[in-house]
Amino acid sequence: MAASLLLLLVAAPLLLILHLLPPPQAAPRSSHTRVFSVADYGAAGDGSRYDTAAIQAAINACGAAGGGRVLLPAPGDYLTATVHLRSGVVLEVAPGARLLGGTRQRDYPPESHRWYVVLAENTTGAGVTGGGEINGQGGAFVITPNAQKNIMVSWNTTGDCEGDECRPRLVGFIDSTDVRIHDITLNQPAYWCLHLVRCDNSVIRNVSVIGDFDTPNNDGIDIEDSNNTIITGCHIDTGDDAICPKSSTGPVYNLTVTNCWIRTKSCAIKFGSASVFNFERLLFDNITIVDSHRGLGMQIRDGGNVSDVVFSNIKIRTRYYHPSWWGRAEPIYITTCPRHPGYKEGTISDVRFINISSVSENGVFLAGSSHGLLRNLKFKNVDLTYKRWTNYTGGLYDYRPGCQEMVKHRTGGMMLEHISGLEIDNVRMRWSSGSLKGWDVNPLLFRPSTIDGLSFHDWQSLDVK
Repeated sequence: MAASLLLLLVAAPLLLILHLLPPPQAAPRSSHTRVFSVADYGAAGDGSRYDTAAIQAAINACGAAGGGRVLLPAPGDYLTATVHLRSGVVLEVAPGARLLGGTRQRDYPPESHRWYVVLAENTTGAGVTGGGEINGQGGAFVITPNAQKNIMVSWNTTGDCEGDECRPRLVGFIDSTDVRIHDITLNQPAYWCLHLVRCDNSVIRNVSVIGDFDTPNNDGIDIEDSNNTIITGCHIDTGDDAICPKSSTGPVYNLTVTNCWIRTKSCAIKFGSASVFNFERLLFDNITIVDSHRGLGMQIRDGGNVSDVVFSNIKIRTRYYHPSWWGRAEPIYITTCPRHPGYKEGTISDVRFINISSVSENGVFLAGSSHGLLRNLKFKNVDLTYKRWTNYTGGLYDYRPGCQEMVKHRTGGMMLEHISGLEIDNVRMRWSSGSLKGWDVNPLLFRPSTIDGLSFHDWQSLDVK
C-alpha cells in the first residue's frame, strides 16, 4: 500500500507534465530527407581556414528547398564564425567531425546577445544532431589558468556588454518552436553552452556537455523564458551551473528533466537567479549528481514565484570548492529573497522531494524571506548523510547573489527560516563519526518565530561509523 501511494505521488505530476508536453521524438531521417553536404559548397574542414561561407550557403540552400539536413562530413574540423540556422534545417555534425567556433570578436554579430557559434532565431523545426562535436575552443579565452577559477577574456571594451562575462555562447535557439537537439557533444564553451530563449516545444536528448571545470559561467543548459521542454539522457560535466531554468522576459513552465548525470563546481540544478516571472510545473527525475558544489538549488531574487515542482529519484554528492564559486556544499538549497533592498520578494510553494539520497559536506538550506515565504514543502523517503572530506572552511551560509551574501553560522542538518508548511516523512539524517570537523551536530537549526506548520513522521537522526 505504501509503495503504491509513493508511486502515485511521483507518477501523478510526471503524467500531468508529460501529457502537456510534446512526445520526445526527433524526426528520423528517411529516404526522402534532403541532405546538403557542406563539402559540396566548398568547405575545407582543415581547422585553419574559415568555412563559414560554405556552411551558411548549405544552410540557406536547405532552407530554400523546404528543409532537410546540412551535413558536416567526417573527418573534418570546420572552423566558423556564427552560422544562422533556418526553419526546417537540422545541422548534422557526423561522428568524427567537429564544428569549431571562432575566437575573434569579429567572428560574431555586433550585438552581444547574438554571440553564438550556432544561432537559430524565429525558426520552426530547426535542430542539431549527428553524433559529432561542436567545440567553442574555450581554452583560447583563458588568460590565466587557475585551479581555483580561471581568469577569462572579456570583450567588454566595445561597451556592448559589461563585466567579465563578455564571451560568446556555443549554441542558441531564440524565439523558436519545435527545437530538436540530440546525439551531439557540446565541448569547451567559452561561456554558456546551450541556451534556449523564449522557445516552445523543445526536446534535448542524449547531449553531452563538457566544459572546463575551472572556467566560470560556462553553464551547461540554460532554459530561459521557454516552455514545454524535455531534457533527457544528458551528461553534463562543467564548471558552472549545469541545468538552469531562468525567467527574464516571461515564465518557465512544463519543464521535464530525466535520466541525466551531472558534475559541476557550482549548482547542478538551479532555478534563477534571473527570476522576474514565474516557474510552474517542473519535474526532475532519475538524476545523478556527483562531486558538485550544490545539488538542487533555487535562487529566487527578482520577485517571480515558484510552484508545483517535483524532485524525485535523485542521488547527490556535494563537496566544498573555493568560495569564489557560489555554493557551500548543500545537497538541497531553496532560497528566496530580494536581490536588492526594495525588490519584490517571490514565494516558493508546493515543492516535493521524493526518494532523494545524498552524501554532503553541508546541510540542507531552506530560507525564505519575511515577505517571500517557502510554503508547503514536502520531504518523503529522503536519506541525508553528512561527513567532511575536504579542507575548506565551513560555518558559512551563502545567500549570494544579493540578500545577506555570506553569513557566519553554525552548521546543522537542516537550516530553516521563513517557512509556512514543511512536512518531513521517512527522513534519515546520518552523521559520519570522526569526520564532522566544524559541524554543530544539530539536526535542525531555526528561529521559531519564522516557522509554522512543521510536521514530522518517521524522522531519525543517527550516528554512523
